[in-house]
Amino acid sequence: MPSLRRKRDPEGRMSLGDHLRELRNRVTIAGVAILAGAVLGWVYYEQVIDALTKPLQDLQAGREGVVNINFAGMTDAFALQLTTSLFVGLILASPVWLFQIWGFIVPGLTKKEKLIARLFVVAAVPLFLAGCYFAFIMVPKAVAVLLGFTPDGAYNLQDGSQYLNFVLKFIIAFGCAFLLPVFLVALNLVGILPARAMLKSWRPAIMIIFVFAAIMTPTPDAYTMIFLASPMIVLYFASVGIAFLLDRRKEETKPDWLDVADDQASAL
Repeated sequence: MPSLRRKRDPEGRMSLGDHLRELRNRVTIAGVAILAGAVLGWVYYEQVIDALTKPLQDLQAGREGVVNINFAGMTDAFALQLTTSLFVGLILASPVWLFQIWGFIVPGLTKKEKLIARLFVVAAVPLFLAGCYFAFIMVPKAVAVLLGFTPDGAYNLQDGSQYLNFVLKFIIAFGCAFLLPVFLVALNLVGILPARAMLKSWRPAIMIIFVFAAIMTPTPDAYTMIFLASPMIVLYFASVGIAFLLDRRKEETKPDWLDVADDQASAL
């Protein structure tokens, strides 16, 4: 496989072709890792599908009628197993594809900043998995509320593909939402998003978080939305605090002549 080492000119720049080749290499590595995880998902499909459909089984146990998934088409069962396996592969391969994203976003860091970046890659994996876990424990409540309008004794056979797509997207969306501080710090490391700008934008940021939480939680109650939004807000302000520490370190290591230039620019 081609090397991921970047060929830079003396000024540290890369050509468009180099960017595209590196993007191809990193996407290839992430794709291979996801496929490897999907193989495990295929092998343990029965256990995974039982866990994902458990909310329907629990709902059926507490009421009359039939509540389960249904396979209407000839190929639906195969497509469902394939989709579920890829979902498992995406979660299992999260350390690999998160590292590839970091490696592509933050290329021009110093050795100390690269060390910090690696530490945040380590933090990104448990954050992603924590988001997936939060969604997993919320799925039963969402299913119970949405199917609670079905009259007693009526059959409620959910299309297997639609039900699993809803559950899988729900879980992945929560996992990605918990990656918010990682990407905020990444933007701060590359100089795109200063800590002061993040702090000044806390009001619109909280509003966006609540809008996102409202969209991603299909239940009509506000508790589920707050359940998702609260940790995201905490993670946002934690990333602001980390960004301030990184900005302070950058100021301490900045050459004196740059401080003079900044003062002169401010005077003008």
